[in-house]
Amino acid sequence: MAVRSGKGSLVLLNANVLTLDASRPRADAVVVSGERIAWVGERRELSPATVAAADVIDCGGQTVVPGFIDAHCHVLAYAASLLAVDCSPDVVSCIGDIQRRVGERAKNTSPGEWIRAAGYSEFDLREKRHPTRWELDRAAPHHPVRLNHRSGHACVLNSVALERVGIGDATEEPPGGTIMRDIDSGAPNGVLLDMDEWLDERMPRIGDDELRDGVSLASREFLAHGVTTVQDATHSNDLSRWDILRRMKADGALVPSLSVMPGASRLDEFGSVGLSFGEGDGLSTLGHAKVMLTCANGRLHPSAGELREVVAAAHARGFPVAIHAVEAEAVMAAAEVLKSERVSGLRDRIEHASECPPAALGALVRAMPVVVSQPGFLRDSGARYISEFGADAKWLYRFKALVDAGITVAASSDAPVSAPNPLLAVQAAVTRRAASGEVVGADERLTAMQAVGMHTLAAAYAMRGEGDMGSIAVGRRADFVVLSEDPTAVAAERLSDVRVTMVMVGGSVEGIF
Repeated sequence: MAVRSGKGSLVLLNANVLTLDASRPRADAVVVSGERIAWVGERRELSPATVAAADVIDCGGQTVVPGFIDAHCHVLAYAASLLAVDCSPDVVSCIGDIQRRVGERAKNTSPGEWIRAAGYSEFDLREKRHPTRWELDRAAPHHPVRLNHRSGHACVLNSVALERVGIGDATEEPPGGTIMRDIDSGAPNGVLLDMDEWLDERMPRIGDDELRDGVSLASREFLAHGVTTVQDATHSNDLSRWDILRRMKADGALVPSLSVMPGASRLDEFGSVGLSFGEGDGLSTLGHAKVMLTCANGRLHPSAGELREVVAAAHARGFPVAIHAVEAEAVMAAAEVLKSERVSGLRDRIEHASECPPAALGALVRAMPVVVSQPGFLRDSGARYISEFGADAKWLYRFKALVDAGITVAASSDAPVSAPNPLLAVQAAVTRRAASGEVVGADERLTAMQAVGMHTLAAAYAMRGEGDMGSIAVGRRADFVVLSEDPTAVAAERLSDVRVTMVMVGGSVEGIF
């Protein structure tokens, strides 16, 4: 890919441009002025003077698509996971492997300092269960250890860590959380479910310098996979986290454009400094108010009535909401509340909508929210879904049914739960095939163009940013990904072979790969 530099504007030539703009779906040349797209069309329509006055990138026939948008991820958690001991299924197959990796980190960590590990999946371990506090004790008896599950909804603490955060035999569970216990003694066994926010308030934060290193690593991963915009969807985002993320963006640690969802319970904080939906400082903007809705033991948390109050309060402040809903009961409750609390001009979302049997699908169709889901989960966890749901696995992540019903479905990674790799997620949406080979819900397959759209135009729409990004059209931000092949023209089995060769953010080339 040849780049001629030294001029004012920029021209991409000899490209197969998939614009995601219905008025002009394809082109072979693009002109960029500053941070914006100035012209899109055919090379023969460009005057020689325009080309002569510009820097030129010869794409060599490669494919150009809008920059990929990750509409739901967790930037700081992803950064922390890249610094943690890697215990993902790619590198561990049993609890002994976890113990060895944690033990190795302990050798190079001063006694008493926290050890963080991440990415384990009990389903993928030989033992088919969570590790316990006592097994982590054997790996690091003199360090507090926190081992995060790949889902982000569970973790394991060793005995030192449990003592540090104040969990003992008589500790009461926080609302929505679960302290797992030994079946014989009743003592906490170290496994905690849905208690991350509770723990974060009781653990020391990662130091600024270390966190910046992690965010820089995360930024490089985003860019290497063609992600030019990220939206942090952490439900505990408050003014402090907003300031941290803005600072990381301002000092260049994070290169992709950034949107931050404030926690719905924190809107008073943002209002106190005059911040509302869509506002920011030119580097970061505020997105939807994030709401967590879970269903444990057949009970919703919060209840449907409490959820309605939360949504109404956010709407009153001008914020659309993004409701986390995984279980079918939660999906239906979220849809019903959004239908009853609909406000013209706001664009509410449901995050995940994972379990979607006919009743949940019907509720979604009646409410018509934007759905932001995670195709990559099919690849990462498809075998687990089939094992746990059996024939009902066909109701999971129903992209085609939602799209056919007229619902906008956007894609995201939920990193660190899944790697922020849109091309692998496109393949998963097209094939519905798990990494282990099983197919989950073949009837829900999308076309490659639809799957690319989920990561670009639909994701921009979910963020209410379709006038600024998500397509290659005049006036849009000049965010591009150059791909080695056209993902809409290769066989589905070969989508994983398509590579990112260049990424551009706001008219600036941020990586050539």
